[in-house]
Amino acid sequence: MSDLKLDLATIDAPDGPLVIALAGTQDGERMSEPHQHARGQLFGSLRGLISVKVQDALWVVPAIHAVWLPPHHLHAAQSHGPFHGWSVYVEPAACEGLPARPCTLRTSGLLREAVLRAAEWPLGPLDAGQSRVAGVILDEIRSLPVEPLGLPLPQDARLLRIARALIADPADGRDLEAWARWAALSSRTLSRRFVEETGFSFTAWRQRARLLRSLEMLAADVPVNAVALDLGYATASAFITLFKRSFGETPAAYRQRL
Repeated sequence: MSDLKLDLATIDAPDGPLVIALAGTQDGERMSEPHQHARGQLFGSLRGLISVKVQDALWVVPAIHAVWLPPHHLHAAQSHGPFHGWSVYVEPAACEGLPARPCTLRTSGLLREAVLRAAEWPLGPLDAGQSRVAGVILDEIRSLPVEPLGLPLPQDARLLRIARALIADPADGRDLEAWARWAALSSRTLSRRFVEETGFSFTAWRQRARLLRSLEMLAADVPVNAVALDLGYATASAFITLFKRSFGETPAAYRQRL
């Protein structure tokens, strides 16, 4: 269904089809309160970033990744800016053999095209051709690599304000002391609490935020030099070096695999 609005009772109806796919846009930020489904769910954005909270984890996921949730896992989600995305709900029996825990998957062009095709179907039983497309979706979920690329967000409101500002503008070059003053806390508290709440130092977290945004920009065919400069790196070579250290290949090689 090319519409993001579908009530939970319809999604979780026991006599529903093998998969239910939705796709669409929303001009403003899209936000959902904590909830769960009887079905498994795979969802992602076609453009922009989404935050996803699952149990004690909170991820920021770029458009080239998707979030998989097995049945009955409590979660909440929010887009950063206007939402343009998709979601697939999988009947419980078909979730056997799919990832048993919430995770992020690197999406493929095949998966995206299959989901967008399925989103055009009316709600109801699947015919033979639709069943084959649904099978492709399940095969892709089963085989796509799990990539722990989530960006954990802090829970402290002051730190979260900083994190959201850096997500909005990863190129912001203010140092730790300047961010601490901006959020009205000491630099020592900022440094300590960031590690406690995210598992990363402030500097490492900011680099991870930039790298996640770079993945999205590379997927959109933005030139490597422009990616580096737009994200605040002094030179393209500095960006390429850090990217290769983090992902094991250059930005150009990564883009060729998309």
